[in-house]
This record gives sequence, structure tokens and C-alpha cells, in this order.
Amino acid sequence: MSVAINGTNGVTYNDGSVQASAPVGKNRIINGDMKIDQRYSGSAATVSSGYTVDRWKFQEGGSGGQVVSVQQVTDHPVGFSNSFKLTNTTASSSVTADAYNMFWQAVEGLNWSDLEWGTSDAKSVTVSFWVKASIAGNYSFVIRSSTNDRSYVTPYAISSADTWEYKTITIAGPTSGTFNTNNTKAIQVIFTHSMGSNYTSSGNDAWQSESKLGATGTQVALSNTVNSTWQVTGVQLEVGTTETPFEHLQYGHQYALCQRYYQKYLNDSGATGEGFWGTGLQDSTTSFVGGFVYQTPMRIKPTAFETSGTATDYRVQIKGNSSVTCSAVPTVSGMTTWGARLTFTTASGLTAGEAGIYRSNTTAAYVAWSAEL
Repeated sequence: MSVAINGTNGVTYNDGSVQASAPVGKNRIINGDMKIDQRYSGSAATVSSGYTVDRWKFQEGGSGGQVVSVQQVTDHPVGFSNSFKLTNTTASSSVTADAYNMFWQAVEGLNWSDLEWGTSDAKSVTVSFWVKASIAGNYSFVIRSSTNDRSYVTPYAISSADTWEYKTITIAGPTSGTFNTNNTKAIQVIFTHSMGSNYTSSGNDAWQSESKLGATGTQVALSNTVNSTWQVTGVQLEVGTTETPFEHLQYGHQYALCQRYYQKYLNDSGATGEGFWGTGLQDSTTSFVGGFVYQTPMRIKPTAFETSGTATDYRVQIKGNSSVTCSAVPTVSGMTTWGARLTFTTASGLTAGEAGIYRSNTTAAYVAWSAEL
């Protein structure tokens, strides 16, 4: 059987049938269907600024002081299995001029360079997404440049409260501005829920030579209503002026794309005494050094290392199938884009020069690396 492949229809067979999904690579957004949640595994988290589901960050700024609950949930429109949900847990009487909150993802320059933004050959793009909110009205979608020297702000309307609605927006490529083409940030893709007058655009649906986060005209301010909610899924950003069906990647492929920016390793077996991570050398009677190779090479040398729990949540396995409990949480050194060196400290019990295995002792313990944009 012969096939024809193109970026609009996907795979067309010689009997006329069409495979629903298009070839991998059209969506410049990673985890647009909100399936990957390494940090919280579907649990709710309270944040004022921080990463949520993979590749997506909630950020509050200025003097607004807003705190929200963020969570990957299973409430979704047809064709998806998850969405991201924001719940406003505090309420303010008004939005101060310098305040804003936004849910955003940075797109790496290496995944954006072919669009030629900032030149006379700049290509148009179309964003599409499913959205749901407890308050109907106008909200803002924004694309901002590498150095915030250009921004495009457009409103989108939620017609009915607590109802999934599909939105599409087409944006002409900017012919000026700075849009990095290396492994740093090229653009920010932003959904704004509240913003003060300092961040209100001077005009909608056009590129501006300044950093703005909200459209002109009346906008919903979720921060003014306690327990107000906003949800999104199916976010797709593609080249061209017409939206196409959402690109559903295989789970493992999308997981690896997320790991370029953040990787978390834990004991997911559910059994105490398991959770083996790697091997290494007992450097002294109290020090064990282990090499850790990332499952996916990271964007840059990680900028942050995370651990959880207490020292007793980590152990070193030695000969005779015995283990030594750590007296401190592991530390990291020698980080590269490919791996790192971990040091596990014990009060005693190790033998210099012998090998061993390092592991978590509980399902609560983890190590994680971040190379986010």
C-alpha cells in the first residue's frame, strides 16, 4: 500500500483513508495537552510563581500578592485526557497598576529559528486551544519576544462560564525585534488572567515595540474573585494561517521532550527498599560518590538541583545486600548536559574502594534537575 505524507492532512493511504494526526513536529508547544506532570503527578500545589505541569509556569508579579492553586486534572474536552486548572485562592478588591499574573511557556530558539521572526521573511503562525473558566468575558493571549522588546496582545472571549470552548488566533510574523535562534528563549507564549494598567496594551492585534501582557478594553480579573477557575488544554502553535487538528504525540516522545528541561527521578515502585538509581564508589567510610546519567540530554548544564525528604530517605547499598542509611540528603557536583556526580554521606559503615548502589528509601524521596528557559 502506498502512502502520501504532508503537513496538513497527515498520512493519506492509496485507498483514500487518512490518518488523523499530522507528522510529528508541527506544534512548537511542548506538553500542550497537559499530560506530563513530573513535579506534582496530578496533585494540587499552591504557588505564587513556579512551574506547574511540564514546560508551563504560573507567574505572579508586582504588588498583587496573588496565590493560586494549580493542578493537572482529568476534566477535559472531547479528544483529550487532561487539562491544566488554576484556582484563585485569594481575592483582592482591585488589580494594582504593577500587578499581573500569567500562565506561560517559553519556546526555545532552536525550535523557532525556521520562522525567520525579526526579518522580512517572518512567517505567520496560528495558535489554537481549548479553554474553560468560571467567569465569562474577555481574557488575553500574548506572544512576547526574547528580550521583551516586542509583544503581540489579542483578546479572546469566553462566552459561557464553565463550558469548554475552542479558540484560534492567527498572528502575522514580526519583521523586527529580537527572537533568539539558539538554545535560549525565542518567545514566550502567555495566557493572562489579571493585569494592571502598566501592562495594558496600547492596541490589540498588532506588534508593539514594548512589553505588554493584557489587551485593551474590559478584561476579566480572576484575582478579584475567590475560588474563580481557569482551565486550558490542546494548546497548539503552528506555522501558517490555518489551524489543523491537534498533534497527539506518543506519550514517551513527549515525555522525552519535557526531560530536556526538567527531569525527576523517584522511587515509583511503591515499595520501601527499592528505587535503585545508579552505581558508584565508596570513597571513604562516610562518603559514597555515584555517577548519574540523564535519560535525555538537557538543554544546558542544569541550573537547579532538587531533593526531597530527609537524610534517612536515602541509602547506599553495599555488599552482602545490606544498606547504610544516609546522614545528609545527597549533594551534586560536576553537572553537565549529560549527567552529574552525586555524593551520599553516611555516619559510618562504608568501605573505601568498594563499589555500591545508591537508592531512595521511600517513595517520597527524589532527585531532580532543571534546565528550564
